[in-house]
Amino acid sequence: MAEAYLIDALRTPTGRRKGGLAEVHAIDLGAHVLEALVARNAVPAEAYDDVIFGCVDTIGSQAGDIARTSWLAAGLPLNVPGTTVDRQCGSSQQALHFAAQAVMSGTQDVVAVGGVQTMTRIPISSAMLAGQPLGFPDPFSGSLGWQARFGDAPVNQFYAAQRIADHWGISRGAMEAYALESHRRALTAIEAGHFAREIVPLAGVEHDETPRHTTLAKMAELEPVDPAYPSITAAVASQTADAAAAMLVVSAAAVERYGLTPRARIHHLSVLGDDPIWHLRAPIPATEAALQKAGMTLADIDRVEINEAFASVVMAWLAETGYPAERTNVNGGAIALGHPLGATGARLMTGLLHELERSGGRFGLQTMCEGGGQANVTIIERLD
Repeated sequence: MAEAYLIDALRTPTGRRKGGLAEVHAIDLGAHVLEALVARNAVPAEAYDDVIFGCVDTIGSQAGDIARTSWLAAGLPLNVPGTTVDRQCGSSQQALHFAAQAVMSGTQDVVAVGGVQTMTRIPISSAMLAGQPLGFPDPFSGSLGWQARFGDAPVNQFYAAQRIADHWGISRGAMEAYALESHRRALTAIEAGHFAREIVPLAGVEHDETPRHTTLAKMAELEPVDPAYPSITAAVASQTADAAAAMLVVSAAAVERYGLTPRARIHHLSVLGDDPIWHLRAPIPATEAALQKAGMTLADIDRVEINEAFASVVMAWLAETGYPAERTNVNGGAIALGHPLGATGARLMTGLLHELERSGGRFGLQTMCEGGGQANVTIIERLD
């Protein structure tokens, strides 16, 4: 089978809610990273076969196939099409999978892939909440088939985060300690300049705005998001954010044609479904299945990026897999760096690629929990 190569990966800084990127239109966020991607690489803009972006809640400024509109807003050629993917939090990781699959099938040679989300303008679940009362959205209400199979069990991330914490015996204090470490790692990475190569500044914002100089005492003062979920507070959850990220995926033929230098090879990609009531647990079985398909073990993996939707998600994954915490989310995760939904998968892969290069590691694994009880897994091999 043909190979798919990662040539470049970049992102905007992560803007905190109502922060420095709040006034940037979603299309312009996407356009910014696409313009930079094309400018940084020796592929003529008209030679791109497709643009595949992830985005969640595609309403308002995020509607209208934002992959296509972002490309056009960047002033790039009219002949290049675009399509937008929604696999919830894993949307741009799935976009990468679709791009790699297109290249590996031999049907495309050059694909721009990434994601965008402006959560200041369009808060999480805006599409779900349309026409519904405020509170936890329940898009399943009234579906006879859904209720016949799953009953009236809550289908929301807070319930799942608490359920995971209870099942794996993870206390609120332990989650707060994990969250504090995420902030510490992110702040250390910023100070050391680890993100400098991957970030394309925008609107005067040069660094991620979301990492906080916080304390366990401050975290302990926070009220739970709901009394029904006593261990789940804002401190142990990912931050809403505004951001975009983009990557260049090409074939071996494109590498030769344009004189490109591959930075990584897509070694494995897969996706797995799990119980939607557990919602956030899927990275555990998905990782096991992916490694089995790839003929690998976690001992072969040098770095892992797993989305910190909630501290309990990553802590349960670590407990179940036994993978070293010191090689997981080494520069902080979404608790510190934010979770701009449709952009997060591309942001994680961008960080993983640059971290493998910085550390000299060979294999990196990315996974993340996704709405509906799903998880993508991508394994890349850094190339010298």
